[in-house]
Amino acid sequence: MGILFEKYRSGMNLGGWISQCKYEKEHIAEFIKEDDVKKIASWGCDHIRLPFDYPVLESDSAPFVYLEEGFAVIDKVLKWCKSTGLNLVLDLHKAPGYAFHNAAEENILFTDETAQKRFISLWEEFTRRYKNEGDNVIFELMNEIVDPHGETWNNIARRAIDAIHAIDPNRYILLGGPYFNASVGLATLEIYDNPRVLYNFHSYEPLYVTHQNAYWTKLKDTGIKQPYPGKAEGLEILKPLMDGSAAFPYVDENTFFDKDYIEKCIADAIAFTKKHGKELYCGEYGAIDKADLQSRINYIRDINEVFEKHRMGRALWTYKRMDFPSIDENGEAVSPELVEILGVKK
Repeated sequence: MGILFEKYRSGMNLGGWISQCKYEKEHIAEFIKEDDVKKIASWGCDHIRLPFDYPVLESDSAPFVYLEEGFAVIDKVLKWCKSTGLNLVLDLHKAPGYAFHNAAEENILFTDETAQKRFISLWEEFTRRYKNEGDNVIFELMNEIVDPHGETWNNIARRAIDAIHAIDPNRYILLGGPYFNASVGLATLEIYDNPRVLYNFHSYEPLYVTHQNAYWTKLKDTGIKQPYPGKAEGLEILKPLMDGSAAFPYVDENTFFDKDYIEKCIADAIAFTKKHGKELYCGEYGAIDKADLQSRINYIRDINEVFEKHRMGRALWTYKRMDFPSIDENGEAVSPELVEILGVKK
């Protein structure tokens, strides 16, 4: 079956906890509790993807010196996962010298040797600490590479993979590509014969549905509500904004967003698995809460059925807040249908 479809088939992201946050102690102590992990397990998920930012573990004022209080949080999550039977993906969301949301001049990882050494050293530290863990823990080297220089990232990734496997040859590692980890970026990645190197991508297409009116995109403030399934709405406003974007394919006045459209959007990922015989993992997918709830549920159901068809593991973005919540203000699932969709079908 392959480890991803066997053990990492349907998961949940814990976004905004120790990533994309202000790293305040109170927030880290309160945002996610053990009961949240128990709830995710009760929904029928088989794993958690834990995005983390390097400042939780290492200060820029003291590089290569690791913060025990940060690792204590990760140790706690691992303990909770073990007690509930969940597996764990450790996702480096913000690395020394790199984050997908940084301004271009802040992303020095691809050119700065010290930043590269810090990146590799951090993963070596993870490897030493979790060497005794088995297939219940996977390392995801980096979240959403924006830099299009495929060979630069391949060289850095190879150094990190070699360093990890020098300490723990059995550790599974997830490798994603550029263009925000879109499926089109898979074609730029080095292909490893080593079965312990796995590949991942993210899928938020169509943005019309998943990011409608998102404040951080060109779709902000349009007020256009895009139903799913449904015909593309507001093309006269949205298409001029998005023309030329790699994340806006296959749209014209005859476009109808449905499961067939989703499958077309991840055609590059499907082709990758067939060409290289490699399993794929979709580390992020989901739909913004500005979409009406039923459209969100319909979309999540359809994309999950596409993942099932092509035997791809995945993790929904995200559990709490962050504009893509799976729970409401009372901590309950936004819909019983969501719980049904996420449950692993044996």
